[in-house]
Amino acid sequence: MGLDDSTTGVNENAGELQFDTEFEDIHILSNAQVAIILQASAKTAENRDEELNEVYRKTQRFVDRFNTMTNPEKEHQELVDELDNLQEALTTFRKEIDEGQEMVLHNFEVAALMNLVATDMNVEEAKSLIPSLSRFPDSAVDEILELIKSTMIRIVS
Repeated sequence: MGLDDSTTGVNENAGELQFDTEFEDIHILSNAQVAIILQASAKTAENRDEELNEVYRKTQRFVDRFNTMTNPEKEHQELVDELDNLQEALTTFRKEIDEGQEMVLHNFEVAALMNLVATDMNVEEAKSLIPSLSRFPDSAVDEILELIKSTMIRIVS
C-alpha cells in the first residue's frame, strides 16, 4: 500500500519502485555520506565559533546511530572515496536477463542497499528489507551484497 499524492495522482510504492516525478534525477546519499557531510560542517561551525541548531544535532544523532560504514582511524577523503566508489558501482550495476535485457538498480535501491549492514546479510533478508530486489535473480542480489561487504570490510579495517 503506497501513499496517494492527490496533486499528481501517483500512487507511490517503494516496493514496486513507483515514485512521484520529483524523485527522478535526484542525487542520493547514504547515512554514511550524510554523516561525513555533517561532520565536515560541524568542524566548520566549530572553527567559526557557531552553535549547531537542534535539527542539525538530531540529524547527526540519527545518522550516527544507523551509519554502519565508519572508521575514525580512516582519513576523511578515504571514506568519501570508498563510499563514492560503492555508490558508483551500485548505480552502474547491470545484470543481463533473458532476451538480452539488462536490469539496473533504481536510485532508491542504491540508497537502501548502501544503508544495509551487509556483512552478515543473505539474499532472502535483503529481498525482505528491499522488496523490489525480488525482480533480480538471487545470484545478482548475492553479487550486490558481496560488493557492499567488500567495501564495508575496507572501511572498517
